[in-house]
Amino acid sequence: MNSENTNWGQSVTGVVVRNGKVLLARHTYGSGKNMLIIPGGYVNVGETPQKALKREFMEETKVEVEAKEIIGIRFNMHDWYIAFRAEYISGEASSDNNENSEVLWLDIEEALSRDDVPELTKKLIASAVSEKNGLCYKEYEGNKKHAPYSLYCV
Repeated sequence: MNSENTNWGQSVTGVVVRNGKVLLARHTYGSGKNMLIIPGGYVNVGETPQKALKREFMEETKVEVEAKEIIGIRFNMHDWYIAFRAEYISGEASSDNNENSEVLWLDIEEALSRDDVPELTKKLIASAVSEKNGLCYKEYEGNKKHAPYSLYCV
């Protein structure tokens, strides 16, 4: 990670479900150490949240994903965090042996009941598999001076 290019106030994550299983990674540091969490990370300066999600998943899990609906947004006094429902595109899940020690597809019900899956991850998994629709991407050009734009709405 190039810390000069990192926007420390903006981060993303995504819930990827495939064949009834959710993609999780066992974190190796910080408050999530040894926990199975949904992958994600910081947005780089000049990068859209969607591109950051794609990059983070490839770096951490070797899985290509595509951001779909927004299923959650977490704000605090330090930063913001956007959670997407993400679609599996390709790739064989494997650990980066740095930020995570293992990457696995886990049955959704098992993920929601395990003690080593934190509450935020459980809430976002439940949101991703909910019958309710998240906020969806809508085409929006906006003022070209400040492009690119992203608009998510119902």
